This record gives sequence, structure tokens and C-alpha cells, in this order.
Amino acid sequence: MISKLPESKDATIGIEISGKISTEEESKWIEVFDKLIEEHGDINVLVKLDGRINFGIDVAFSDLKWTFKNIKNMNKLALVSDSKVLGLLVAADSSFGKLVGVSEKHFESSKLADAWEWVKE
Repeated sequence: MISKLPESKDATIGIEISGKISTEEESKWIEVFDKLIEEHGDINVLVKLDGRINFGIDVAFSDLKWTFKNIKNMNKLALVSDSKVLGLLVAADSSFGKLVGVSEKHFESSKLADAWEWVKE
């Protein structure tokens, strides 16, 4: 399930992802993000992950394809989770992100307020 977080405003959107993600749900959210880009040009994204995510290769491919197509329209990406592995991956990927103009940062779940503050700056 993907749900919009209430702190979302203007060009900054936060979503929480948990459980099983279907291709239909992924498509719906891609439309939401496309409309944000159409309205604002560049967007900031906060993604809160609960660690119990289940999705198929088709959802992963769709997400990856959308990301590469629209990476030029992303300013900041905050990933919020308690996964140490994800934290390491974000740290490793942040250098690449900077090359394409995206600032990425990982926050532990207890630092959700800090993540919102950072992504909205």
C-alpha cells in the first residue's frame, strides 16, 4: 500500500510504503508524481518505508523507468527507514545523485521530523 503523508505541500510530497504494491497502485502514484512535475517543474520527495514491502519485478521496473525518465525534475529525496542496508545504499548512491542534481539523504524512522525539515528546505 502507498499512502500520501499529510505534511505534503506544494512541490514536496511524502509517501509511506508498506505491504504489497500492485502494478495498478504503482501506476496510480506515477500519475500523481507526473502531475506534480507538470505543476511545479521540480519536486522534493520523502519516502517512508516500514520494512515490510512486497512488490514484483514489474513494479520495480516501472518505478526504475519512471525515476530515470524524471530524475532531472527531482531536487531532494529523503528516505526514512530503520534499515541499515538502505542507509548504506543511499550514502553510496548520493554521489551519483549529486552528479545529476539530486540531493539524497537517509533518516531513521525516529527522525521523521528532521527528514521533513530537510526535504522542505
